Amino acid sequence: MADVNGIAGQIGRIREKANALVEDELKSRNIKGIVPAHGPVLAFLLQQKQPVAIKAVVEHVRRVKSTVTVTISTLERHGYVRKSPSETDARVTYVELTAKGSGLQKDFEEISQMLRIRLYGNMCPKDRERLVKQLDEIEENLSG
Repeated sequence: MADVNGIAGQIGRIREKANALVEDELKSRNIKGIVPAHGPVLAFLLQQKQPVAIKAVVEHVRRVKSTVTVTISTLERHGYVRKSPSETDARVTYVELTAKGSGLQKDFEEISQMLRIRLYGNMCPKDRERLVKQLDEIEENLSG
């Protein structure tokens, strides 16, 4: 019988193992300055055709603004993104990928696909969907 009392620890161990897989893959591809925590921000920016407000990134990745700001600053320092102020609102800063950042598209897709394959293994699509719904419920429980 499964230990239902250790779920937080189990989720933590899964995250550690997933991060290790991604880190190994980034290293093998000689991609520097990127860590697994940057994934959600990069995924969002890779989908954009024009600069977006940092606020939009925060809302999309559902992380606190300070975390997203640090991530964007790190990505900027390594040349993957550039920030620019709004011409009409001094409170707004835009962010977009540089050519170097856009160049991550293929690697990002391949690493993401590899991770999904490893995460789900032979799990059928219906079980995958059920798992994601249950994880959404857990996340919601902790948000309230």
